[in-house]
Amino acid sequence: MTTPTALARAEALYDAGRFEQAGELAARHLASDPEDADALVLLARCLHRAGDHPAALTAVERALRAQPELVMGHLMRTQILLALKRFGDAEASAHRTVQLAPSFWGSHYALGTALAETAEYGGGRDRARVTAAYEAARTAVALGPEEDAAHFLVGLTAQRRGDHATARRAYETTLRLNPQSSEAHNNLSLLRLRRRWLRRGAWTQAAEGFVASAALDLTDRKARYNLEAMAWGTAAGARWVALVGFVASVIALAWVPSDASASEAVVPLLTGGAVLVAAWAAWGVWMARRVPPRLRRPLLLVARNCPPVLYMAGAVALLSLYSFAVLALWSLDSALVGGLGTPLFWAVIITYWVSRSALNRRMPKD
Repeated sequence: MTTPTALARAEALYDAGRFEQAGELAARHLASDPEDADALVLLARCLHRAGDHPAALTAVERALRAQPELVMGHLMRTQILLALKRFGDAEASAHRTVQLAPSFWGSHYALGTALAETAEYGGGRDRARVTAAYEAARTAVALGPEEDAAHFLVGLTAQRRGDHATARRAYETTLRLNPQSSEAHNNLSLLRLRRRWLRRGAWTQAAEGFVASAALDLTDRKARYNLEAMAWGTAAGARWVALVGFVASVIALAWVPSDASASEAVVPLLTGGAVLVAAWAAWGVWMARRVPPRLRRPLLLVARNCPPVLYMAGAVALLSLYSFAVLALWSLDSALVGGLGTPLFWAVIITYWVSRSALNRRMPKD
């Protein structure tokens, strides 16, 4: 027969992330005391973590039949119903929690979360619900100013309302309270990315945030996708340098008379080469300042496993190599330009749109 001490051990196992063992211990306790509402809620939490949401809902509803006003039971029921996408029932459960514990920050946090999830995923974005979720989140912050989850919900709902200044402050507060919040790192970086053309260093700060988010949560597909998008954007941005180089090489070759000697061709060829080198050197200096050494390895690791980035980078590299090659082999210009130049030029244009579409398909759906 288990004792309250055994249930405390189950709680400790749950806190340590050992959900299966915690659930087994809670189940053994319930074999001797099947109406223990706290144990039933703990079992529901373990099942929820394991992804068995129907079984978790059964357990928590048993707990609420045994103790109808158990606040933690209603909170857990709200989470499970959201996981099951039963948004209306989740809202009703959250409202009941607020009725039972109006001074508890977690009640308003649960209500704000339910409203926000319903607005986002319940069939068309409902701005009234987003506003109500934002107000519930603000109430949660007022009642629990040191709770990072409440500040994060303020940021999330403010961001969905388009109030990016409030969202940014809320995410910064979240990270002050909990530097390990991968979601706050990710969302704050998205806001910084919006200002990359207006604020110096914003792109670099965004990349650092995405790297931190991905490192803190290895299962966070959003952070990884955002890094892929930044790596693709870097490769896609280089296409302009490649196109400028291509045009410079074509003009330089057109400037060389058809029967020119090496001495007569040197000026246009050196001019075209100087434009090519200057363009790539300027791009390299800009990227070296934009992507500090600490970010280069993570971006390269992401890029090499992302086909859209590789395709875009490959198309740019081939066109650039072609531009240098035609200047070095200027006497063969007609064959090279006619045979390879035009296809490589259009390959960069087409690859941009095809790889962009492929990248969008990699975006996490939730």
